[in-house]
Formats: sequence, C-alpha cells, structure tokens
Amino acid sequence: MDTTIKNELPKTDLKKSDFYYELPEELIAQTPTEPRDASRLMTLDRKTGEVGHRIFRDIAELIRPGDTLVINDSKVIPARLYGERADGGTAKVEVLLLRAINDDEWECLVRPGKRAREGHIIDFGGVMRGEVTGIVDDGCRTIRFSYDRARYGSIYAALDEIGVMPLPPYIKERLRDRGRYQTVYAKKEGSAAAPTAGLHFTPELMAKIEEKGAKFVRVMLHVGLGTFRPVAEDRVDEHVMHTEFITVTEGAAREINERRAAGGRTICVGTTSCRTLESAADENGVIHAVSGDTGIFIYPGYKFRATDGLITNFHLPESTLIMLVSAFAGREHVLAAYETAVREKYRFFSFGDAMFVI
Repeated sequence: MDTTIKNELPKTDLKKSDFYYELPEELIAQTPTEPRDASRLMTLDRKTGEVGHRIFRDIAELIRPGDTLVINDSKVIPARLYGERADGGTAKVEVLLLRAINDDEWECLVRPGKRAREGHIIDFGGVMRGEVTGIVDDGCRTIRFSYDRARYGSIYAALDEIGVMPLPPYIKERLRDRGRYQTVYAKKEGSAAAPTAGLHFTPELMAKIEEKGAKFVRVMLHVGLGTFRPVAEDRVDEHVMHTEFITVTEGAAREINERRAAGGRTICVGTTSCRTLESAADENGVIHAVSGDTGIFIYPGYKFRATDGLITNFHLPESTLIMLVSAFAGREHVLAAYETAVREKYRFFSFGDAMFVI
C-alpha cells in the first residue's frame, strides 16, 4: 500500500550536546578494511553495558538458529554531479541527488543554493541538463533532469557516466573501487549514501550465517538527507527528519513475523533497516507491508516494537544515528562504549568498524 508513515515524537529534555563525544581525527576511517569482514566488532550488552571485542566475521558465532537479519538492499547511485549554469555565465554548481519524485525529477541538495533559483538551467558535461522546478529550503531544490533517452535509457545509466560516488565529507581519500561503497547485496538503485553497517558482510559470511539456520530478509530504505542531516536545534525533539522512501514487501513482512513468533530474534543490519522495520511495525510489533515515505526519528524515549538486535557502525557525535543507537541500548551505555572504542583505537564512521548491540 502507498502511505506516508507518521511518527509520534516522545517528549524529552535531552539536548544534542548530550550525544557529544571527543573523537581524534586520526580514528576517522579513510579507506575500507580489506577484506570486508576483517573489520573489528565491538559487542554491547544493552542490559548491562558490558562490551566485548571481536573481528566482524566472528558475528556468525553470535547469531542463533531462527534469527532473522533484516538488510537494506538499496543501492548507492553516483549521485554527486558537477555542472554550471547554462542560461548565462559559467557559475559552477554542485548537485547531490537525494530523493526521486519521479523517474526524472529529484529532490537535490545544491551548493551554492543561490546559483539555483527556480527556472535556472544547469548543464552537466553535455550529458544531462537540469531545470530547477522548485525551492524546498535554503539548500534543497527540486530539479527535472533531461538526457538522451535513446542512448541511456534511464537516468541511472547517465549518472554512471558523469556522476561521482557521494562519499561523506570526512573521507578525504579517493575511492579506488566504487564497489567498496556498496553492500554485496545492494539491488535497488536510489540511495545517496551507503547503508554502511552492511559493508562488512561478504557472500561467504552470509552463507555461513544461513547455514546455522538464520535468514537474511530484504527491506529497502533509499538513504537521503533524512539519515545524515545534522541536528541544528538544541532540543532533540525539535529536530525534523527529512522523509525517505521505504519498501517492505508482503513476503518480507510475513517471514519476519513468522520467524519472530517462533522465537527467533529480529536483528537489524544498520540504522536504516531499523528505521524501516519500526516504520512498518504496529503497536504489537507485527510488521506490515508498506511502500511510501517515512520521517521516523528515533531517540531515547522511543519504545522499540520489532527490533531485538542491531548491527551498526560508530556514528558522528550529536547525529540522529547515535541518538537511535542510544534509544536502543541506553545513552550511558552507548557513550561509555564509544569512550572504550576511542581508547582501543577502533575505526569510526562509514568505512570504520562495527558494533553488535543485543
């Protein structure tokens, strides 16, 4: 069914500064670990706060028969474009595609925004043009793209030719292999950033986990500005998430429900899988098929309905992502675990190490 998922925000006195921690710059991972499953893995008991230290491939030992691992199979597109105004002058413009409105019209982040007013035309290397069709806010625009359909067939083929993988600004190293900013199970094109917790899995590790009687079930959230937009407001509950498109199929919902009812744990691989699952769950924790937008914002005070475990990376201070993990495991436990990770020199953020919260 098509829907826009509503989220009732719990009231809280928490401030974004309550989720701050000190991180030495040298711990921000600039390149992915090779092989994928050789990243470090911190385990966190959300009841006691006890932490342990492993290698990611050891997670197969921690997964039980009957468990369900919920994965986000959205695929990152080369969503960053560099162009210039085509209707006078040579002003340079950077455009990041965030969310599809339809096949050729997207909500985009534009820098500098003043160079992209309604009606302006932007040329991208002669391959594509974009017409600004609307202003969402200071940095966001809606843009309708045009390209040679006979040659490319779809906007994704055109992006493959001229687009750049949208690595976060804290990664300064050039990515040599596009595929390393993509999960091995990525399928549905549309994300502006990778669901990074899934980057640690290999086909071999996934097969080993399923041999134990666990199961991977696919859902989808196209990662956009909602996941990574900084919290500007001082009070956490005044932050408004941008919506992102999610899909949970009838088959996925049925399998998750049946396996959980049989006693298996539902383990979300990444915060995007968690937000998708919680968006699709009713008050009894039953998952329903959905296809639509979610602006769900999870922070301490939120009551989880369907998530029993969480595999995640280490997130930016004061971000909505660390707030979600804190809601699941307790703010004090999470910040103490992060202090340990800093002391033990774990690698942080998109290409960094992982945490298994259970």
